[in-house]
Amino acid sequence: MKTAVITGASGGIGSATALAFAKDGYNVVLQYNNSQDKALALAKKIENETNSTALPVKADVSSSQEVTFLFDEVENRFGNVDVLVNNAGIAQQKLFTDITDEDWRRMTGTNLDGVFYCSREVLKRFMIKNHSGVILNVSSMWGQVGASCEVHYSAAKAGVIGLTKALAKEVGLSGIRVNCIAPGVVMTDMMKSFDEQTVKELKDETPLNMLGEPDDIAQTALFLCSDKARFITGQVLGVNGGFVI
Repeated sequence: MKTAVITGASGGIGSATALAFAKDGYNVVLQYNNSQDKALALAKKIENETNSTALPVKADVSSSQEVTFLFDEVENRFGNVDVLVNNAGIAQQKLFTDITDEDWRRMTGTNLDGVFYCSREVLKRFMIKNHSGVILNVSSMWGQVGASCEVHYSAAKAGVIGLTKALAKEVGLSGIRVNCIAPGVVMTDMMKSFDEQTVKELKDETPLNMLGEPDDIAQTALFLCSDKARFITGQVLGVNGGFVI
């Protein structure tokens, strides 16, 4: 049975993605940092509803030491990783001049450094020697076009896109694919900071006149990590209802 590591698995997109992979026959590693109750509940749901094994692991992806611990746990339990979904992320709205050094470090640490640390670890331990594997990075449409009052978030997510393209070129000859999803407005906990009027305006600005659900991203992730996408690498797929075209 194949193994997929999903970072940020306790959140809306992460939990939907982990469940989708489990239903498709993968054992899943559920990386989380703060939301232990959600991660444990998801693991129980997966093991009750599928034939897959779910392994919750607490680790901070912004720490290279904790990422090493994460993959120690994965290797000890499953021995291999076939798919890495770099989904862990945080968001914050602030005027550019109000962003503190700590805000910047925290944002880039989780949203960009975490992608680097996890990808490096999975490549060194498993994928290069196996001459196979898929890395899927979750960016954002704001990483493509930028968002006012979210400069640090936009910059980190743009970095994820650049990392995706460069890494795909580097590891392609090793039989490894690297792609990126750039979600639009998706109804997750991150949306709780927006008032009802703002959510309505975002919906109205979306050509399909709807907002995304976590499973929209999860099913796209499953496709890009499957053999059906074997000729796709280095690409950024916008899943945004037409918000960014």
